[in-house]
Amino acid sequence: MLSFALKRLAIAAPTLFIIVSLSFFLMHTAPGGPFDAEANLEPQIIANLKAAYDLDKPLFQQYLIYLGKVAQGEFGPSIRYQDRSVTQLIATGLPVSLRIGLSAIFIAAMIGISLGITAALNQNKTTDYVVMGVAMTGIAVPSFVLAPLMTLIFGVILKLLPIATLEPGGSLARTFPAIAPLTPYILPIIALAIPQVAIISRLTRGAMIEVLRQNYIRTARAKGLAERRVVWRHALQAGLLPVVSYLGPAIAGIVTGAVVVETIFQLPGMGRFFVQGAINRDYPLVLGIVIIFATAVIAMNLIVDLLYGVLDPKVKAGD
Repeated sequence: MLSFALKRLAIAAPTLFIIVSLSFFLMHTAPGGPFDAEANLEPQIIANLKAAYDLDKPLFQQYLIYLGKVAQGEFGPSIRYQDRSVTQLIATGLPVSLRIGLSAIFIAAMIGISLGITAALNQNKTTDYVVMGVAMTGIAVPSFVLAPLMTLIFGVILKLLPIATLEPGGSLARTFPAIAPLTPYILPIIALAIPQVAIISRLTRGAMIEVLRQNYIRTARAKGLAERRVVWRHALQAGLLPVVSYLGPAIAGIVTGAVVVETIFQLPGMGRFFVQGAINRDYPLVLGIVIIFATAVIAMNLIVDLLYGVLDPKVKAGD
């Protein structure tokens, strides 16, 4: 297992290097620049600003300078958010994104796996059709439609929850003061979780149906084992393999890529910083978030590969 992990890490390093390099050159070759909107400034001031961010140097030299900073764990200063480094902005946004993203994926996994198992055990019955119908609806309605709709219903019309703020508010917070600090996160978490519930439930259903048809499951039933034990002890472990495979990149994506939800709810997370950085050509900020995202995806894929060996003994980690 250790040798397998080391091999994966050895592959991860050049993968991350390629992602950083491609992102750097794509960002810098895109039309426009960070100071194009500053038309009223004197040319000398623009030249000084470019020199301060090394933008006056040849592109390849800028690339080498940036790689040197990244190797030292620094992403440089932000162009848009003056007097703040990219590291400081990520340190501000990452906790918000983690809080929302991890909560959403945890809720989605619990509900989605439960619904998928229920649908698989009632294949082609009313329960199965209802669960899959709800799942298809969840997949068909994206977060950028769901989030404004929830904001309108629960925030504007019913006034149950606060919107576009991290401050507690709404009638729900006044009725239940104990959960008041959590109320600003409820709508974003639900908006992120619902599509994931739909996907996870479909994955679980398909995998469980296939596993329940295996010969070793039939043998377990023929021996008189209780259905609950057959499902939880023998079928579920193999049935969760596709879900685990999906959850790896999904966790990284939902934490660092909740762009729409964070923008709609005005949350100071990684997604919102990424959008603002892309709009304003804030090269260091965008590249810093890309590096964090790529690192998270690579790390989660490594964890998934290791979990495969735990969940399925037939899978050899060294293969």
